[in-house]
Amino acid sequence: MTIKVNGEIKHADVTADTPLLWVLRDVLGLTGTKFGCGVAQCGVCTVHVAGKPVRSCVLPIGAVGQREVVTIEAIGEQPNGAKIQKAWLDLEVIQCGYCQSGQIMAATALLNQTPVPDDSDIDAAMAGNLCRCGTYVRVRQAIKHAAAEV
Repeated sequence: MTIKVNGEIKHADVTADTPLLWVLRDVLGLTGTKFGCGVAQCGVCTVHVAGKPVRSCVLPIGAVGQREVVTIEAIGEQPNGAKIQKAWLDLEVIQCGYCQSGQIMAATALLNQTPVPDDSDIDAAMAGNLCRCGTYVRVRQAIKHAAAEV
């Protein structure tokens, strides 16, 4: 299988039904994307496919096709990704950090679609991104902080 990840064409010796998460982590060594639940309910494995946030634990690599995949390793190269990452640090969002790659990917997709989100936009975009440490208030503040960056 051939896949475009973070701007580079990569080859993976896997079957088309192999979940994208395992290709990223186990074959390509991009371990920033984490495994959480395995059933697309927690958001930890979120990556962007053609600019849209998707749960990589249930997406077969064969379904990706020619669309580009962006992972947490490269999201900071995009303007909104860099703003989100800076806001995360500025507001000390992270506690244990396990869910943060998925949270950052979802938040970046939100700003890409809605540059100045309100609370309902944030709620909708971040729904299903679970945090064991309960940093939801700081996540919301960081998204608003990043949106205010010019």
